[in-house]
Amino acid sequence: MRTQVAIIGAGPAGLLLGQLLHQAGIDNVIVERQSPDYVLGRIRAGVLEQVTMDLLARARVDARAQAEGLPHEGIELLFQGARHRIDMHGLTGGRRVTVYGQTEVTRDLMAAREAAGLRTFYKAEGVTLHDFDSAQPRVGFVQGDVAQEIDCDFIAGCDGFHGVSRASVPPAALRLYEKVYPFGWLGVLADVPPVSDELIYANTARGFALCSMRSTTRSRYYVQVPVDERVERWSDEAFWNELRARLDPEARERLVTGPSLEKSIAPLRSFVAEPLRFGSLFLAGDAAHIVPPTGAKGLNLAAADVGYLSRALEIFYRERSPSALDRYSDLCLRRVWKAERFSWWFTSLMHRFPETGEFGQKIQEAELDYLVHSPAASTALAENYVGLPLEDF
Repeated sequence: MRTQVAIIGAGPAGLLLGQLLHQAGIDNVIVERQSPDYVLGRIRAGVLEQVTMDLLARARVDARAQAEGLPHEGIELLFQGARHRIDMHGLTGGRRVTVYGQTEVTRDLMAAREAAGLRTFYKAEGVTLHDFDSAQPRVGFVQGDVAQEIDCDFIAGCDGFHGVSRASVPPAALRLYEKVYPFGWLGVLADVPPVSDELIYANTARGFALCSMRSTTRSRYYVQVPVDERVERWSDEAFWNELRARLDPEARERLVTGPSLEKSIAPLRSFVAEPLRFGSLFLAGDAAHIVPPTGAKGLNLAAADVGYLSRALEIFYRERSPSALDRYSDLCLRRVWKAERFSWWFTSLMHRFPETGEFGQKIQEAELDYLVHSPAASTALAENYVGLPLEDF
């Protein structure tokens, strides 16, 4: 078969790219190795920057996010037993974030793609990328014991950290940067009301905790655990008791507990692959970079990548000029490294490291105290948290 853009991966990055290209009149096919149910079963974050909301609007899939998403104008930092609010809305000239689950974003994008009758191949086995160093790249795969091949102009690798896209690039052409953190997040999803109207980030003597939400009736909570911890060791009761011990008295009083819908441990790492273009192959999202979830940047960085890529492809097909495609990697990486810096800094500030010790804890507390009492420091946090605007080509 023939298409203009072959997209590898039907996560939110690939689906959003497909929808943006469709709105621009650019033909595309998505190839995904998992089933739709498996893709929808991934429990991920749900704090959307304004840039991401704007891209969903451009793709014409923002109706439910606008109607059901929860606008947030601030976050709370908890340390030394007290909470302090960062007024993101006031500090950034009216910008905010929207809490709307990544699963729901994926569901909306899937529904839009199906309604438009666009081609998507799920359960594609043995996906291979060919000749992307030429102007005639190809994608091969097997579906239902039938070998398939797609001829295309470009390949977009949106298939995640463990996907085939980055793995297909010759190692000598890649430069990899990685930091692995000595702890993970034990997370619980439960149908209970949130403990607060806004997210609470807690730095405590027992370790980091985060009180988040998916809706007014579904909450997502996390506690820092050692990197080698096993989820089987944690009953629901043990989790709720540990979370309660890391909260302030008011939050403890308001905490509603219940059976977990999902419980897992996510390791934390920072990772960047450079560059993001290899001839006709472009990497986007987790295939190119990973951030620790502390700064809520993962999905938003992926959306920004495909926002840049869709725009560059529009310019290419409209003007027959490769100039925007030539700038794709550099523009993305400028944004990626700023997000990596912020996520690393916020992670370092809020977590207990094994080597921190009493001195390190006092330094964290001093920085947090400065952060919440300095308008300049609070503004820097707020600007990074709500997200920077996309640059123009």
